[in-house]
Amino acid sequence: MTDTPLWQLTATELSALTRAGEVSAEEAVGAAVARMQAVNPALNAVVVDLSEAALKRARALDASDAPKGPLHGVPVTIKINVDQAGQATSNGLPGLKDVIAPEDAPLVRALQEAGAVVIGRTNTPEFSFRVDTDNPLFGRTHNPWGPHLSAGGSSGGAGASVMAGIGALAHGNDIAGSLRYPASANGAVTVKPGLGRVPAWNPSQKAERGMLAQAMSVQGLITRSARDLALAMPVMIRPDPRDPFHMPLPWKGAQIEGKIKVGFTKETLDFPLHPEVEAALDDAREALIDAGYIVEEITPPGLRELAATAFRALMTETEALLGADIQRLGSDVIKGIFAEYFAAFPPYEPEEYQRVIAARTGFARRWSLLLDDYPLVLTPFLPQPFFAPGRDSEGPEGVAEVLGSAIWSTPMNFLGLPAGNVPARLAGLESGTQPIGVQIIGRRWREDLVVGAMAAIEEGIGPMAPRLWSRMDRA
Repeated sequence: MTDTPLWQLTATELSALTRAGEVSAEEAVGAAVARMQAVNPALNAVVVDLSEAALKRARALDASDAPKGPLHGVPVTIKINVDQAGQATSNGLPGLKDVIAPEDAPLVRALQEAGAVVIGRTNTPEFSFRVDTDNPLFGRTHNPWGPHLSAGGSSGGAGASVMAGIGALAHGNDIAGSLRYPASANGAVTVKPGLGRVPAWNPSQKAERGMLAQAMSVQGLITRSARDLALAMPVMIRPDPRDPFHMPLPWKGAQIEGKIKVGFTKETLDFPLHPEVEAALDDAREALIDAGYIVEEITPPGLRELAATAFRALMTETEALLGADIQRLGSDVIKGIFAEYFAAFPPYEPEEYQRVIAARTGFARRWSLLLDDYPLVLTPFLPQPFFAPGRDSEGPEGVAEVLGSAIWSTPMNFLGLPAGNVPARLAGLESGTQPIGVQIIGRRWREDLVVGAMAAIEEGIGPMAPRLWSRMDRA
């Protein structure tokens, strides 16, 4: 047993106790539920409370003689844009609040069959297509570090909840940074899986998604510890026949002989690199060197063209396949934000779009060659500290800061490469204290290498959650 409050334990620590029988599933889930009831009213991170059903399931786990799964009794949250049987998949839209999932999505099924217990569903912006989390159905999610910071998006509810201690694992997804933005905003850890890694499908959906969305959108987890990703991501990648393009590979790839080389860049193109972000990159580099990695500066191949192409290609498909729904179901706020998206990243004409999609392979090949020499690449995530709530609704300048400057985010989805975000610094700025995250990009299907490097950075710099909790306790 431990003297640490159960809600503060990582999933790795908690599962070790529940699997050994030192802590019951009901105790583990009860602690998370109590924490949710204490802090969620101020955060609005969990917008569907499933605590009653969670405690019932926990008691059933305790009474069962079945073998205990790797996540036995671990409390988790699920984002409201993914199907969970009997729950609404609203995507933050009042017009979809009555879309009830007939069955679990693959990841929900996999987590629960591994013993995890869903305690609630977390907030997302309208259409899950914004880097800030606010919607007319549930309202705004607040960052536990304070009102000076957006909680990020679109998995803002997931990032805020897990860092505040509401569950040890938080599900999220990512088409252009929706796992990494909230991780960076809240000081959490995540890995955006590569293309085909985690089976994905919503049984409630009426039509298949566009080809580019299928290639760029992935399901993942936000955690307080990199080691929790090593525990839980193998559960997430379990095969499911409902995703015919899932890549059934083991979590761990072939061992790399000798020291792992890490490419390092501070490139931010036309956006100035803030001193605190630069310091976070330097700190992360030193932590990797201390852990035995070889870190060398590189020139990222074709970054300017890649970033511009990725943004415009995604907006092309979005306008074509989602444009009518945005006008029909969206609020005036989200309509205005999408208008700015389309102005900043003009959709391609059909013939040009076909050429761009063909060129995607060329971009991926250049990065594949780079990653053959450097299995990992350390980059900024954003060139500046995280932004204030609502910044993306403040016209062209707001969109440029929150999305246009994310030259290291959307392109990794476009290439289908794994990319993680880990906090590397706690910055005291004039606007307030905030964590600064850095990004680790990995070889295709080598999420394990990304997570290993993030664990090394975390080991050298220290976890962010205890620093947050001490601030929350003083507030």
